[in-house]
Amino acid sequence: QVQLVESGGGLVQPGGPLSLSCIASGSIARLDVMAWYRQPPGKQRELVASITNDGTINYADSVKGRFTISRDNAMNTVYLQMNSLKFEDSAVYYCNAGGVVSGSVPRRFDTWGQGTQVTVSS
Repeated sequence: QVQLVESGGGLVQPGGPLSLSCIASGSIARLDVMAWYRQPPGKQRELVASITNDGTINYADSVKGRFTISRDNAMNTVYLQMNSLKFEDSAVYYCNAGGVVSGSVPRRFDTWGQGTQVTVSS
């Protein structure tokens, strides 16, 4: 079983920075893609940014140039540095990870964290 624990959410003023982190733990044989999603109130969950284990990165158009995703493969951790935050960035941010679990029979997993609230308000 693989667990994801996010941290770093909170309240920030428009234009300010905030960083999130997500640590994966459990019987992990390999972590492939790690990603951040967000779900604003009353809206569907959407991809914010993703990063593969070889460093390929993808951003939503709405956050390009403002957010930076990175990962520490040795620590099974993914980060999201958010700068120049806007009101519309307010949402619950979820960490997502996919990979392979350890065991006699390798199998894939796709796991979500519990979410962390980011509120941009003056």
